[in-house]
Amino acid sequence: MGIRGEAVHRLKFFCFVCWLKELKTDSSRSELLYYQWYQAGYLQSGMLPLEKLSVGPMVVNTVSEFSTLLLLLLLLLLLFTASRRRNPSLIPGPSYLAGLGPILSYARFIWSGIGAACNYYNNKYGSVVRVWIKGEETLIFSRSSAVYHVLRSPYYTSRFGSTKGLECIGMEGRGIIFNNDIPLWKKVRTYFSKALSGPGLKRTVGICVSSTAKHLDSVQDMTDPSGHVDALNLLRAIVVDISNRLFLGVPLNEKKLLAKIHNYFDAWQTVLIKPDIFFKVGWLSNKYKRAAQELQDAMEGLLDIKRKIIEESEKLDYDLDFATELIFAQNHGEFSADNVRQCVLEMVIAAPDTLSISLFFMLMLLKQNPDVELQLVEEMSSALREKDGENIDYQHLKVLENFINESMRFHPVVDFTMRKALADDNIEDINIKKGTNIILNIGLMHKTEFFPKPKEFNLMNFDKTVPSRFFQPFGCGPRSCVGKHIAMVMMKAILVTLLSRFTVCPRQGCTLNSIRQTNNLSQQPVEDEHSLAMRFIPRTIQSQHSRSSEA
Repeated sequence: MGIRGEAVHRLKFFCFVCWLKELKTDSSRSELLYYQWYQAGYLQSGMLPLEKLSVGPMVVNTVSEFSTLLLLLLLLLLLFTASRRRNPSLIPGPSYLAGLGPILSYARFIWSGIGAACNYYNNKYGSVVRVWIKGEETLIFSRSSAVYHVLRSPYYTSRFGSTKGLECIGMEGRGIIFNNDIPLWKKVRTYFSKALSGPGLKRTVGICVSSTAKHLDSVQDMTDPSGHVDALNLLRAIVVDISNRLFLGVPLNEKKLLAKIHNYFDAWQTVLIKPDIFFKVGWLSNKYKRAAQELQDAMEGLLDIKRKIIEESEKLDYDLDFATELIFAQNHGEFSADNVRQCVLEMVIAAPDTLSISLFFMLMLLKQNPDVELQLVEEMSSALREKDGENIDYQHLKVLENFINESMRFHPVVDFTMRKALADDNIEDINIKKGTNIILNIGLMHKTEFFPKPKEFNLMNFDKTVPSRFFQPFGCGPRSCVGKHIAMVMMKAILVTLLSRFTVCPRQGCTLNSIRQTNNLSQQPVEDEHSLAMRFIPRTIQSQHSRSSEA
């Protein structure tokens, strides 16, 4: 018997003797119990013989109490031994606890959501934390220097997530968002970049203005008997119409498509880091598989319409839209049909469940800060007196730009990004092994460094130029958000068109702090019948822009 095994046996015997000494029973019963222990192998070589055991008069009530105590002692010994065997990490984070730590850590991500779990661990352990997701060590960084290093490095162009989860929603090896086939991802990205810059970017302002005006003209039809409008769904309808007109160009039913997009996004954030066993249990996973398939089928139907439009066109525009470019690429064997469908799907869904929610949060913040709304209206009125909404120079609307930036800093929709190391690296004296999961908690970084009033919503946080390393709402480097420039243009054009015609008022007492929100894949309001409704009150100011939209 080894030294460790003998120590365990002596510990068991010691516990047995201590227990007997605290009891009062007859010696014959003690001898019988001792004999049972000996037969069971608990008292072996090296232990005291029976004649040397003297414990006095004893009474034994039950053996079960002692068995329970013994099992607890053995469990503690197991935990202690396992923790001693594992080299403790120098990186702060939850303890390993003989395998319980990774389980509890993973459970928190599943239960509370990825974003909420990241904030919990960074607030508890600091700007660098080691956790586990699906049993894999994962590092969470919220310090600007580490975040900036990862974003700019070519070693972190891959993301991590459940392979089966990504297969469920069609993102495994397809599209751009979670495509980890790096050579294919780079090829796909060139098509997204072309569509989201250059001529596509120039057309964006006009389409945003006309689409927003069209939906605002029908706002009365969306108003309930109490005079309120479902503001979030109105914004979603606007941005999905803009996305269709910019990138797809087919007739569609906005309401039905938005419902499918909403279900798809719910499936996406649900399955992203789920364990493999989740997908083997039909009653757990089938709902999300159906939601993903329904949107994929809808996109396939829209692409069929697009192909017919292309076939029947005598002459195509010089500037081909995103869907047309991809269809031609598929015809030349560059992309598969599934990949084309997923690329168009991701282009269309990007705005309704990110940009539209950003705009919703901005409208909420605007009513909580009436002085900021006054500054915005004055700046817009001055610009619109000279030109209409399609021709004003949005880059010169500094109050508007500062408001958008401060809104994204203070209450972002997406406040983290997920990466996987493609090679060994070192981040601030921390050795990063190839394959390590990385989460960048950018939202928390924005509230802890550089800004003069990081915990407050205040436009003075952007009075001076902010170095890019301290403000990364869209990321930077090789895997930054490919649509960051067009997103800013869209938000500016939509806000100017909306706020020049209406002031919006949430229900009494409804603020960003009072509405229920989740923070999993993104930060979203919990949608119910009343909390997201707003009153759209026409403004009295008459601008050239408002007159032109009425004409």
